[in-house]
Amino acid sequence: MKKFKSDKLREECGIFGISNHEDASALVALGLHALQHRGQEGCGIVSYDGKNYHSEKRQGLVGDNFTKSNVINKLPGKFAIGHNRYSTTGETSLRNIQPFFADLHMGGLSIAHNGNLTNALTLRESLVKEGAIFRTTSDTETIVQLIAKSKRDRIVDKLIDALFQIQGGYSLVIMTNKKMIGVRDPFGIRPLVIGKLKDSYILASETCALDIVGAKFFSKRFFPINNPSPSPFLDFSCELELK
Repeated sequence: MKKFKSDKLREECGIFGISNHEDASALVALGLHALQHRGQEGCGIVSYDGKNYHSEKRQGLVGDNFTKSNVINKLPGKFAIGHNRYSTTGETSLRNIQPFFADLHMGGLSIAHNGNLTNALTLRESLVKEGAIFRTTSDTETIVQLIAKSKRDRIVDKLIDALFQIQGGYSLVIMTNKKMIGVRDPFGIRPLVIGKLKDSYILASETCALDIVGAKFFSKRFFPINNPSPSPFLDFSCELELK
């Protein structure tokens, strides 16, 4: 048997999101820096300024890409999410770096995902047969396609439709033009915590990302904050109104 190398980093992707803060993108960059050990292949940030979404993605480390003011200035808005990529599925390329953004009929949606979907290939094949067009080779896009396909009206209900179809261990941070949503799989395999910085809520893979921005740990148990929807995932979901 091969010996397990205990000194090797085995974290898989880091995600961070913040709502209602004037320096949202800068704080996301700091949070991703604290989560750098979770992924070094690439990093990205998507912000929302109340009207438009803005995206910047780079290959490499956060410190090499998101420390300059000219980059952060391209990401205006009080709401932002970010992602450090550790490649588990999909090729190494800029198109697979998250967060992903999609312009759906109900408005824009951006998603950052940590984990693996065990039935991603089966779902992808089914969606392609039904006419879906994929831009990436990441299993995260499968979630986006399932949300887009849902006939439900509310974004949370569309997300629940998608969650009933996916399998595996995962945590998600999703940003729409009305909400920021955090989700863990029903077994809580992938980490995600809630923090608070004055009037701002934060979703992050680990508490070290809260510490670096001066936020306080709020909860590791996910629950509905606003507009709850009947769902077996209620204990693992969190909605933050964008105000």
